[in-house]
Amino acid sequence: MQNIIVANIMTQNPIIVTPDTNLLECAKKMVRKRVGSLLIADKKKLVGFISQKDILWALIKKSKKDLSTIKAIDISPKKIATLNPNMTLKEAIKKMKKSKFERLPVIHDKELVGMVTSKDILNFNPELYPELEELAKIREETKKLKRIKKVQESVSINEGTCEECGNHNLLYRFNGMLICDSCRNAS
Repeated sequence: MQNIIVANIMTQNPIIVTPDTNLLECAKKMVRKRVGSLLIADKKKLVGFISQKDILWALIKKSKKDLSTIKAIDISPKKIATLNPNMTLKEAIKKMKKSKFERLPVIHDKELVGMVTSKDILNFNPELYPELEELAKIREETKKLKRIKKVQESVSINEGTCEECGNHNLLYRFNGMLICDSCRNAS
């Protein structure tokens, strides 16, 4: 594994869109090509990255806007972790873990030359599964902790006495207290 470099396993012609491509076209392209993300490039220069989650986020958060009016570059993260084609697989895995991304673009001389996914690494070297599985677990635990916190803040707890106003009502956990809906809305 020490001698294997990113260039040996990367997808050399990743699926790209231009910065002006709208989200509806991005979604269609993802479905047609059966991929979970697209690279945004202007000529050969990487300018962004868009995933299925980004499109879903835009659909929910900007639902008043039609997906065909939102450009891919408008919802792309500003900072993008990348790999160098001469990096070893070990270095690539370390960078994937650090950035918490399972797909990273490959840049050489400021030009987009490929894409590496954790699946690419596993197809080449299945014994790395435990190491990449750790990355998936870290991401899942982070998501789980966020979900638990959100649930703890808004869970309905049958009936009881509100810790804020003292009235008997349906209670919700809010900022560590059990309070009624009217007290929760007043906060």
